[in-house]
Amino acid sequence: MDELSYTIYINASPKEVWRAFVEPEGTRAIFFGTVLETDFKPGSEYKYVGPGNDGDHTVHVYGSILEFDENVRMSYTEHPGPSYRDNHAELETRITLTLELVGSTTKLMLVNDRWPDNHPSYASASGSWPIILSSAKTFVETGKTMDFGW
Repeated sequence: MDELSYTIYINASPKEVWRAFVEPEGTRAIFFGTVLETDFKPGSEYKYVGPGNDGDHTVHVYGSILEFDENVRMSYTEHPGPSYRDNHAELETRITLTLELVGSTTKLMLVNDRWPDNHPSYASASGSWPIILSSAKTFVETGKTMDFGW
């Protein structure tokens, strides 16, 4: 399966963009109401938790931190939450988020790769990443979230 790769530019500093991806206010705004639980140390586990199939503390995705360079780069494995796929532990991909200062803007590059054959979440991920990245751009630049009518 092909990697999913996206590049966008956000009119903010890398630090401001970074906060949207790791702090509760930002993750709630761009990751469908979830918060990121981790200590960010390479090798540590993480999970995005929020309202969903299992109530207010549903684990939507989880995995391990591979690399963490604050305000610059974060890479981690990702599995769908247990309530989404019975074989969630077998369905591992990798996500790498890289931020680069370009003038007074931030170039955000996201790659979601290492897709196992026939991964059942590939189509939904390819549709979700543009929504998440558009929401991140809007949130960082305006402080508001996007309304997709859901």
